[in-house]
Amino acid sequence: MASVVCNSSTTTTTTLKTPFTSLGSTPKPSQLFLHGKRNKTFKVSCKVTNNNGDQDETNSVDRRNVLLGLGGLYGVANAIPLAASATPIPSPDLKTCGRATISDGPLVPYSCCPPPMPTNFDTIPYYKFPSMTKLRIRTPAHAVDEEYIAKYNLAISRMRDLDKTEPLNPLGFKQQANIHCAYCNGAYIIGGKELQVHNSWLFFPFHRWYLYFYERILGKLIDDPTFALPYWNWDHPKGMRLPPMFDREGSSLYDERRNPQVRNGTVLDLGSFGDKVETTQLQLMSNNLTLMYRQMVTNAPCPLLFFGAPYVLGNNVEAPGTIETIPHIPVHIWAGTVRGSRFPDGDVSYGEDMGNFYSAGLDPVFYCHHGNVDRMWNEWKAIGGKRRDISEKDWLNSEFFFYDEHKNPYRVKVRDCLDTKKMGYDYAPMPTPWRNFKPKTKASVGKVNTSTLPPANDVFPLAKMDKTISFAINRPASSRTQQEKNEQEEMLTFNNIRYDNRGYIRFDVFLNVDNNVNANELDKSEFAGSYTSLPHVHRVGENDHTAKVNFQLAITELLEDIGLEDEDTIAVTLVPKKGGEGISIENVEIKLVDC
Repeated sequence: MASVVCNSSTTTTTTLKTPFTSLGSTPKPSQLFLHGKRNKTFKVSCKVTNNNGDQDETNSVDRRNVLLGLGGLYGVANAIPLAASATPIPSPDLKTCGRATISDGPLVPYSCCPPPMPTNFDTIPYYKFPSMTKLRIRTPAHAVDEEYIAKYNLAISRMRDLDKTEPLNPLGFKQQANIHCAYCNGAYIIGGKELQVHNSWLFFPFHRWYLYFYERILGKLIDDPTFALPYWNWDHPKGMRLPPMFDREGSSLYDERRNPQVRNGTVLDLGSFGDKVETTQLQLMSNNLTLMYRQMVTNAPCPLLFFGAPYVLGNNVEAPGTIETIPHIPVHIWAGTVRGSRFPDGDVSYGEDMGNFYSAGLDPVFYCHHGNVDRMWNEWKAIGGKRRDISEKDWLNSEFFFYDEHKNPYRVKVRDCLDTKKMGYDYAPMPTPWRNFKPKTKASVGKVNTSTLPPANDVFPLAKMDKTISFAINRPASSRTQQEKNEQEEMLTFNNIRYDNRGYIRFDVFLNVDNNVNANELDKSEFAGSYTSLPHVHRVGENDHTAKVNFQLAITELLEDIGLEDEDTIAVTLVPKKGGEGISIENVEIKLVDC
């Protein structure tokens, strides 16, 4: 079985001056996202990969053979705006599936390609929702009763049994997990880079469809069409621990490769970067609620900021939305093992199961985690304002491929997954305390004396972020009117950040503090945001593991809260939390971006 992989190439690039560009729309304001370069010419070339890993170049291929759709690895690279030649992403032709690669180099020692292969992909029908008599209600995992736990264990147990009796059954536990593996760890390449649906506006709709079919398969296995997955309610203090039903050794919900630190009621860190934060449980919960407020409210006032940048055929866009960045990635890091243990040929340094996207679906808690990620889509729209689904046809008409609970293959469109009730399920309501958790306490008194800090031009380019760094930076305008703020967002931009994408990365950004800031207390007005990354496969060349990103934070609201609106120069502090010695930054600037 061979894989045909197409890519788009560029001859020149230009740096974006606005956060996002799309057909028929104006640039959107940005709070926290990554952006990159614009392609100026389009060329299609293809690479054929067989099961032995051998590759041959070919010159052309039908556009439907450009693959996307069944999963993705969170990664960070350059985001590319929607090009004039943009088209919706087609569902994948599974005949092109090849071998996947683990984040730090070796090939996944088994095939992640989902069987059976459709004989004629173009004849696969589009999915139509079956009739229903009542909604499936997803409940918070910490609140389920023993009857539900027994039913859930039975469903997963029967799914695992299929691995033994019918290893090629697409409804089996490993085959379902392989959906995430096959399309996230380098099996497909576009534009010279490994393809992934994470890091773009496809993240939310793909995972919604993924869980939809997974849930229906579990219900079919126990003959209960009303069965619904639980959701890990990590945005509420009552859910900020591993749900107890996943920590029962010997049950089908238990994963022995889960990080042992998550056991015994340990409080979850929604900003986890792999190391334990030395602070109190109360402070950690406060940090979590602050992160939720920043990512759901402050940092996501517009659709493309929440969902992520466009991913369109011909462009390799990798720019995640706010929730995909935090807390989605940190929960994976927190629950994943520190060292690999799956392979008999020696120790490896990458995390496993939840800690690495090729293996994430092998931990049942993955689907519970993504249940709450999916719930955040509904909760975000309920906040109001400009928070609504994307209206661009290139998003609405993008497609994925799945097998249903009867092993029938179907194509699905993004436009059909915007309303969970129409899909037949909903979420049991839970309070959302983060909605009113805007940081009000200040970490400092008054204004930091910027004359005592080195100017940004003297600090950057920064060769490595091996310690806390403070600098002064000039603003393009001060004392702006409310109308001016409504029209343009003030953006703090770190250009050309580079690091090895095979390790965990995390650094925090504060305004108006100095090197003595307590970076373990995020519930302060001066906390602007964090950059984080999970080990991932994203190479430009054969041995190139360098991520290149631009990172932007909106600071209009923060300057108001801190009382610095009238200042011409402000203080910025970077606090490395993980991997800082390998992080370099070319320059930093503040600019006004059209809203």
